[in-house]
Amino acid sequence: MFKGHPKGLIPAALANMGERFGFYTMMAILVLFLQAKFNLDGANAGIIYSVFYFSIYILALVGGIIADKINNFKGTILVGLIMMAGGYVIMAIPTPTPVSSVPLYLTISLVGLFVIAFGNGLFKGNLQALVGQMYDNEKYEKMRDSGFSLFYAFINVGAIFAPIAAIYMREWWLGKNNVTYDANLPEYCHSFINGNITESSMATFQQYADKANGAPVADLAEFANRYLDVFNTGFHYAFGTAIVAMVISLVVFIKNKKQFPNPKGSEEMAEGSGYSKEEVKMEAKEVKQRIYALLAIFGVVIFFWFSFHQNGLTLTLFAKDYTVLKIGSWEFSVEIFQSMNPFFVVFLTPIVVGLFGWLRSKGMEPSTPKKIAIGMGIASLGFVVMMLGSFGLPLWETISPSVGGTPLVDAEKVAPYLLLGTYFILTVAELFISPMGISFVSKVSPPQYQGMMQGGWLGATAMGNGLLWIGAVLYQTIPVWMTWSIFVIATAISMFTVIFMVKWLERVSK
Repeated sequence: MFKGHPKGLIPAALANMGERFGFYTMMAILVLFLQAKFNLDGANAGIIYSVFYFSIYILALVGGIIADKINNFKGTILVGLIMMAGGYVIMAIPTPTPVSSVPLYLTISLVGLFVIAFGNGLFKGNLQALVGQMYDNEKYEKMRDSGFSLFYAFINVGAIFAPIAAIYMREWWLGKNNVTYDANLPEYCHSFINGNITESSMATFQQYADKANGAPVADLAEFANRYLDVFNTGFHYAFGTAIVAMVISLVVFIKNKKQFPNPKGSEEMAEGSGYSKEEVKMEAKEVKQRIYALLAIFGVVIFFWFSFHQNGLTLTLFAKDYTVLKIGSWEFSVEIFQSMNPFFVVFLTPIVVGLFGWLRSKGMEPSTPKKIAIGMGIASLGFVVMMLGSFGLPLWETISPSVGGTPLVDAEKVAPYLLLGTYFILTVAELFISPMGISFVSKVSPPQYQGMMQGGWLGATAMGNGLLWIGAVLYQTIPVWMTWSIFVIATAISMFTVIFMVKWLERVSK
């Protein structure tokens, strides 16, 4: 599988696993944590989630500029790893719940999220740029697409275990305090403490409290305060699992630094990189054409990420509110769905790489822009499945205790297979878009702007993430099936836009 690839590919992927571990830890629990800790509704938690993921990617553009300016990719990456670990330390320190001052403790959490985002910005795009530079040599150029696919699969190994580790830490802490997990209870507890729980919901709260406590609860006020504190302390410890992953990545990166390219200016870039000095000093006209092509791709993928990264927001809320958390006798928690995407990435990547390899041997492999267009169409199909599976579900406001609603019983919810099927389809789309997009950027970027253009790709992802909150607002205000239809439209428009530009993009990337 790795035959014909540079030796630094696997160490680079292993160094990136810690970042993916933390990323998927956040994707699995951040919105749930904000709701359980600070009693935020989906829309407000969604805004914070959206800004966080926007910051992670937009700061990658800043990180790319910094690395290009100081000509030190490795040093910038190292600082980024250390900062990310520091941010997770801030998130992992337990604070009492219910919080005595929401502005104070929410600010502390926001500072932790910013430190993580800034460290990620220094790390992510620059490591991708180093991987791209490994394939600048003519010896490896033809393997660029498959190389990025393999890189993408390996970094997602860490992501598979992130939600599982988070769940384990939370369950361990709940068990240690003699209570069990219930995704609905934090909202009930906050509603009870704030005095806005309805009479019709009180009996349901008592029922859930008795079950989680393992015995009848005589004092609901004491239980509500205790359960919130234990539940959220478990979340804090779950954030702490990412610290361990970051330290492992830091060790891997330091031990393998010599296997990574070390560009330090145009003269050195030209030597042994596959570029001539003339190519490094590319004509201004060609530089503009390449940058225009990259900007076009950046603009299109905004709508993919706006749709795809709903997996940590509206799709997570859907799992909590509308999905049966049981298959047969196996009961599971909301967060476990976030292991599905990285699992499918690792499972499907050899199949996709093999398919592209077979097509390449037949002279039939689609160009990178065509792969991206195909991926957009597959993503649209994924949200069509969600749309069809959500017909007939009640409005969110009728099922949320925080606004006087009554949660659905299992018989009224959808089977978990709807989300599993959707994650499978969206992962196939991701494999046609994300690693291919990174590959396209590394190939088309003018040599002197490698870091900046990888940052630009991540900046486009940031723009998509900056729109995520729209999904949470729609989720709470319109029928659920209509929310998914917005993402069907967004990804379909993106597909047709790339198809329209494909000949130009192929010409520029030659």
